[in-house]
Amino acid sequence: MLDRSSKVWECPKEWIDMNGCFVELSISIIGGKWKGIILYHLLDGPKRFNELRRLIPKITQRMLTLQLKELEKDKIINRIVFPEIPPHVEYEYTEFGETLQPIIYQMQKWGETYTKEYFS
Repeated sequence: MLDRSSKVWECPKEWIDMNGCFVELSISIIGGKWKGIILYHLLDGPKRFNELRRLIPKITQRMLTLQLKELEKDKIINRIVFPEIPPHVEYEYTEFGETLQPIIYQMQKWGETYTKEYFS
């Protein structure tokens, strides 16, 4: 299990296929209702908090804050604070987080294909 406080990943002993553990780890980091959408909106560049709120109107301020903090803690995004008044903060992919971009694009394409296949 992933312990968010210590970042220790432990595969359940009953799993024979270790590759399944890495799928579970990946989903635990980028899964859930909002993280994929946040990552999708960061594909075209850094965004401010309120930009993300406008792009994802159904997310609450508290949930957006929590999801951004988790993505930052997991080293997927950077929080950049600009030293000015009023404070200016932007979120962008880390260098390692950029390795997720092809996956996010593929998820978008897959969703589009699925929609055409099953809802047309």
